[in-house]
Amino acid sequence: GRRVLVGSPRWIDTGPLKADVERMESEGQTCVLVTVDDALAGAIGVRDELRPEVPEAVQTLHANGVEVSMLTGDNTRTARALAGIAGIDDVRAELRPEDKASIVAEFSSKTPTAMIGDGINDAPALAAANVGIAMGGGTDAALETADAAVLNDRVADVAALVALSRATLGNIHQNVAISLGLKAVFLVTTLAGVTGLWPAILADTGATVLVTANALRLLRA
Repeated sequence: GRRVLVGSPRWIDTGPLKADVERMESEGQTCVLVTVDDALAGAIGVRDELRPEVPEAVQTLHANGVEVSMLTGDNTRTARALAGIAGIDDVRAELRPEDKASIVAEFSSKTPTAMIGDGINDAPALAAANVGIAMGGGTDAALETADAAVLNDRVADVAALVALSRATLGNIHQNVAISLGLKAVFLVTTLAGVTGLWPAILADTGATVLVTANALRLLRA
């Protein structure tokens, strides 16, 4: 028969617990205030722990020239505390889903941008990115919207995905150059009478073997 409210400090006045709320938020906790019959009863601090591989994953992305930003609906203090542990400098906090989508769309208009998310709130931002990457343990909405999914739910595999994508694209460029280069050489030498038809045919077959062998190197990744 009593009226109990549970909510964010942005909704309920922190009152005498302001210092406690600020302390919990500075420690990376999300603070939830509780009132009973409109009287402040207490504050609860909850926190999602960073996955242990996140700092290493962020460091690897930085080493590969990828800039990393954090977009979150959480409060600014919590976001900055966790971003500090993760090694992320650019932090945008207290965002609504439409805010995330707007920021990602702005990023995408300036430079190729990938968005990584796992929740319903991330779906609009995943759609706004050049490439949307969903975590395998995320919601159906995120998985359906994204272009790619990290199935084993390890953030470190995002860095591996970037590295593999770059290796694949580089391999494609190499194979096109090998294939067209050999064809061009033997086309000119055949027309000039330096080589005959059979060497040109063998060279064409050889080009197929070369590009296939070159592509197989990706299996090592």
